[in-house]
Amino acid sequence: MPKKKFSKEWIHQHINDPYVKLAKQKGYRARAAFKLIELLDTEKLMHKGDIIVDLGSTPGSWSQVARERLLGPGGVIDGRVIALDILPMEPIAGVEFIQGDFREDEVLEQLKERVGEQQVDLVISDMAPNLSGISSADSARIEHIVELAIDFATNHLKPEGALIVKAFHGSGFSQLVELFKRHFKRVVERKPQASRDKSSETFIVGKGLKNRS
Repeated sequence: MPKKKFSKEWIHQHINDPYVKLAKQKGYRARAAFKLIELLDTEKLMHKGDIIVDLGSTPGSWSQVARERLLGPGGVIDGRVIALDILPMEPIAGVEFIQGDFREDEVLEQLKERVGEQQVDLVISDMAPNLSGISSADSARIEHIVELAIDFATNHLKPEGALIVKAFHGSGFSQLVELFKRHFKRVVERKPQASRDKSSETFIVGKGLKNRS
């Protein structure tokens, strides 16, 4: 009985969520689009001509925002958006998509091949593992995903490039921030207005690689 009540409550909140309504109006696939928009505007990231890698892209709202930001005259993308997710994603015009698990070497190699010799301007990651509710196990899973994203970013970003990842406040969060600080000159924590109040999600943004000229 309490479960049913919770789901009804969640559905009611979701239907009345202003960001859900706004996403429908603007044609975004998920309310998460507004989290990225705020992060990009606050940190002044993503410009025409940029090469963007979107990790954990499905259903595609972050890729939609990236595509929008890169659209030049005549609706042609000025730059590249390469998206990856373990789940299928409905195609988005001009967005290159790879389906696979980012944690697998084979999939990571596919992504590296697609990026090629080009250096990336921005890596964005809304990836989150399936959480078990056991904090030690969950923090280890989150840490693993964030470490992989940092490793990919440090090997493929331009020296002045940036990385945005989703993390969760709690066990292991401060260690992730420290990990970012080892690799990036500027590190900030942001909780966008579109993040639900009850959610512990916090985005970590790293800008400018250390030890790179």
